[in-house]
Amino acid sequence: MSDYHVPVMLHEAVEYLNIKKGGIYLDGTLGGGGHSEEILRRLDGTGRLYGIDRDKDALSYASARLKAYNNFIPIHGNFRDIDILLPNDVMLSGAVIDLGVSSHQLDTPERGFSYHEEAPLDMRMDRSGGITAEEWLNTASKDEIANTIYKYSDERWAKRIAEKIVEIRQESPLKTTTDLVRAVDMAIPKAVRRNIQGHPAKRTFQAVRIKINEELDMLPKAIENIVDRLQIGGRLCIITFHSIEDRLVKRTINYLRNPCSCPSNAPICTCGKKPKIKTVFSGVKTPSQGELAQNPRSSSAKLRAVERI
Repeated sequence: MSDYHVPVMLHEAVEYLNIKKGGIYLDGTLGGGGHSEEILRRLDGTGRLYGIDRDKDALSYASARLKAYNNFIPIHGNFRDIDILLPNDVMLSGAVIDLGVSSHQLDTPERGFSYHEEAPLDMRMDRSGGITAEEWLNTASKDEIANTIYKYSDERWAKRIAEKIVEIRQESPLKTTTDLVRAVDMAIPKAVRRNIQGHPAKRTFQAVRIKINEELDMLPKAIENIVDRLQIGGRLCIITFHSIEDRLVKRTINYLRNPCSCPSNAPICTCGKKPKIKTVFSGVKTPSQGELAQNPRSSSAKLRAVERI
């Protein structure tokens, strides 16, 4: 099989999981199955791995790739719903979540994630339901669009981009990725566009994708749900790809490390909230120079790892 998706920081993530041969593991963002396969290779017949993905294409591909492993259980869904998707009695030895968009999704024009190809404005990870980017961009208010673009990408031209989107759709609805790119190009001054690092529409596409898939709204609770399913000593590795996402993950980890809500001058803790995790290492790990050379898309990746206590 050709590569569906090149897993980022594969060896680092799996090493920090500290795999036990008979353990129970979760890949919450199955994708092409790269992280899953590396985990499965380290398990014996008593261990098992659950792989969750909301993209049915990814689920189908990974299931075929991993069909030789009888201890692999694929599940269609969102890892934030782990309490519904996994049996109640399952406690995990470890879990990994890779919050990036897969190479396959980016490189499949009809998915609508890429600003390099003309395609329908879809952007849904799970195409079996939910609103498309086209539907949202053509119905949301100017303020909602502006706030969304700024909130999820820090795009300084968010207000002007939203104004241009609304102006264009009054003449004709936005239908394709090219329509959205054109709106961004018309909104950002030419002199500014020349000095932007990367594609001018990159931030806007990121923000719309996050909105359509509700990627960040439930992330803190999703992380806590996974932590609650970890056995003592079980580990969670999280790979992020942009600063907004990483800040949210960092805040969530800090809260789970120190959830105490007592006043800072209180002599003793009376709230009863106890730490659930500790960090495996301080700060973040980033891709090696070798990985960056082989997979430039990994350049913004950051890995964090925590352990249940």
